[in-house]
Amino acid sequence: MSSNLFNENEELLEFEAAPEQAGERIDKFVTDSLNEDSISRTQVQEWIKSGAVLVNQNTVKPNYKLSSGDQVAIRVPEPEDAAIAAEDIPLDIVYEDADVIVINKPRGMVVHPAPGHSSGTVVNALMFHCKDLSGINGVLRPGIVHRIDKDTSGLLMAAKNDLAHVSLAEQLKDHSVSRKYIALVHGNLPHDQGTIDAPIGRDQNDRKLFTVTDRNSKHAVTHFAVLERIADDYTIVELQLETGRTHQIRVHMKYIGYPLAGDPMYGRNKTVALKGQALHAAVLGFKHPRTGEFLEFEAPIPADMEHVINSLRLR
Repeated sequence: MSSNLFNENEELLEFEAAPEQAGERIDKFVTDSLNEDSISRTQVQEWIKSGAVLVNQNTVKPNYKLSSGDQVAIRVPEPEDAAIAAEDIPLDIVYEDADVIVINKPRGMVVHPAPGHSSGTVVNALMFHCKDLSGINGVLRPGIVHRIDKDTSGLLMAAKNDLAHVSLAEQLKDHSVSRKYIALVHGNLPHDQGTIDAPIGRDQNDRKLFTVTDRNSKHAVTHFAVLERIADDYTIVELQLETGRTHQIRVHMKYIGYPLAGDPMYGRNKTVALKGQALHAAVLGFKHPRTGEFLEFEAPIPADMEHVINSLRLR
């Protein structure tokens, strides 16, 4: 039985079941594929029952077992109106005017709320501080045009009205936003600079991870330049994003054999004293959505990352 429940206002995600996933329940497959801590298997089961998940264009039951090559389409329901509260959380504001705000996000802070996780985020803090954020991304992500991982620190821009949101989103889409990161990676990178041009998609062996793959992947390009080599063990690297895929820097650096220090998902067993990956969004530049002036901001690496680097230098 086919479903007509899908509509243009919902986000469509499509996946193909790999051979090793044959026999896996559809509710588990969808939950793992979405890779969102805030989305439970119980919630996914309700989506399946409502027809928001199709297998080979047909509705199925939550206990349906996949076959190799099954085509799974997921229409992620639009977020329901939720009481996302403004919270008096301190923000490190780098720049602000009537259209945009740029903050230096600390490590460990989530960018936006999600179902079941509605407090302590950048959005909660912005709602208290700004009172006027764009509504294009709905009630759960007001003002958010891009994000960085919870355990990545650094610069993040938000839109305070829809005009600014459209402009900043278009700049991200056409790759005209300047985004540079500083990372501490394992190993001694032999090349002073280079470009990693390798497509990224979900890891078929662990769908909570991403990897370089030609299967169900997206074009991804990262440029790197070595800033400092620390003995034979570590390298400090500046990385510039040309595209913005999920976990892009972390995946690309692992792919070339120099994973980020402290990365719990893509790193090595040998870790440093950081709660998360040693990655900092150090430079952010964009054209002001109203004036057209190019603005560029810098934020120094956080104290915990600086402490780790200094400790390694003194060994």
